This record gives sequence, C-alpha cells and structure tokens, in this order.
Amino acid sequence: MTLPTPLTGVVPPVCTPLTPDREVDTASLVRLVDHLTGGGVDGLFVLGSTSEAAYLTDRQRALVVDTVVRHVGGRLPVLAGAIDMTTPRVLDHVRVLAEAGADAAVVTAPFYTRTHPAEIARHFRLVADRSPVPVIAYDIPMSVHSKLGAELVLELAAEGVLAGLKDSSGAEGAFRSVLLGRRSLPTPFSVLTGSEVTADAALAMGADGVVPGLGNVDPAGYVRLYAACREGDWERARAEQERLCALFGMVTAGAPTRMGAGSSALGAFKTALHLRGVITCPTTAEPQIPLSPTETETVGSHLRAAGLL
Repeated sequence: MTLPTPLTGVVPPVCTPLTPDREVDTASLVRLVDHLTGGGVDGLFVLGSTSEAAYLTDRQRALVVDTVVRHVGGRLPVLAGAIDMTTPRVLDHVRVLAEAGADAAVVTAPFYTRTHPAEIARHFRLVADRSPVPVIAYDIPMSVHSKLGAELVLELAAEGVLAGLKDSSGAEGAFRSVLLGRRSLPTPFSVLTGSEVTADAALAMGADGVVPGLGNVDPAGYVRLYAACREGDWERARAEQERLCALFGMVTAGAPTRMGAGSSALGAFKTALHLRGVITCPTTAEPQIPLSPTETETVGSHLRAAGLL
C-alpha cells in the first residue's frame, strides 16, 4: 500500500517473539500482529528498539519483515527499521525491507563512529536518494548519541528527503519546534511521538500519532487515547493516559542490581504478552537477562490492575 501522508494514529513498534533457542517465533509474531490489528491500530513498525532490532541477525530481520508484511497483506502500512551504524549498511537493510514490501524505512543517524551534523544530513540524503520507499527519521539520541535538531529535520523535510519523524528523544521543546516549523513545509510531513507516558500531551501539541512500545501490551488503550484526543475530549484522554502510565510501571519490574533498563522493559513487555496468551515464550535476545518468577508476578500485578488479566 502507499504510505498515508501524513501517517496518523497508533503505530506500535512490534515486539519480536523468540523461541527458547532465540530464533524468531513466526507463529507468535503472527498472533501478535492479529492482537494489534484487533486492537484497532493504524499501522505497524517492525525492527525498532522494542523489536530488539539491535540484537537480531540480518537473516532474522529479513524474516520479521517478510512475515509481517505477508500477514498484513496491505491492510495497514508497515514501517520497517533500517537501523545500523553506517550508510552502506543502512542501504543494505533498505533494499531488503523494500523488496519484502514494507511501506517505509525508519532510519536513525549513524552511530558508533563520530559524525558531524553535516555527515548526518548527508547520510539521510544518500539513503533517501537510493531508497524506493519513503524515509522516516528516528530521533533516539540515548541510543545513537546524536540528537536530530529541529532545524535539520525541517531542512530535510523541505527537500523531500524525509517523509516523517519518529521522536523518542524526550525533548519536548525540540519536538514542538518541529511541529511549528512543519506548517511552512511544501508537502505533508508526519510527526509521531515515541513516548508512552506523554502521548496525550504530544497529541495536544499537534502530533499526528503515537508509536508506543506499551502498545504491544494494550493496543486498544492507546487507540482509545488517540480517539479521545482527536475528539477534543481531554478529560477522557487524561484518564486513559494515566491508566496507561500506571500500566507502564511494569518496565521497572526487573531489579536494577542485576539487569539493565532494557532487559527490564523488553522483558516486561514480552512477559505481559506471554501472560495474556499472545506469544508462546517471553524470551529476550542475548545478552539480555530474563525476568525472575517474582519479577514476572510484578508484571502480572500491573496487568490485573489495568484490567488486562
């Protein structure tokens, strides 16, 4: 399908279910897609941070995209991450996801190497010039150690290099600058927030949609939140957002004395999906540390409090 311009609504970053031996569990992935589409989402984003893209081999990445695109069958747009350290590697991923039928490539700034802002701009221009699908910038400075400035994003948008922005920076001032600046752009430009806990505020500022990792667990909740914001029912939106904030507390289930925040959060999402009967196994990719039985029960208590278990 053609990517809507602008892309709007709830576009969850899809978890990648794994088998106990850490291969992609395609049967669980298909059930997860059905769970998300049944919740009323407007699109899907595979191979992002919540998808554990950084931990997957190129073969596994290709399998994820192919499985989701084939199962969706054009009913919803499928965005796919082409996230890697340098331009040539990103272009390899873009080729694979485009051949699989993904509707857009989601691309970060280069990382590992130290890059000048001019090199970051050149990176996006080179990728867009050779990509057969639209390119959406992914601003996630905590992972790539480069913040995409509003001025650069708007410059690339004005050139037609970028079709949109997925902002996971947490920098609300810069996010608002993009929203204000896009008013003068010659073509539509999608602005999406990656925040689970301030989605209502982003939508109030004028964001087009939300890309919440917690949306894997409760897609219908974010769909209700989005609908309330679009209807201008801010009291209902606030109540739904606060319920989701409480549910988001599951990401701290893992003890920080023995695991990182990523292991805790991704483990919580997968554990929640397992407890809800969506995926077969809550396995996370190595070297992440799995949740203990006690930590699993903490996730379950959050689900019960939210009426999801």
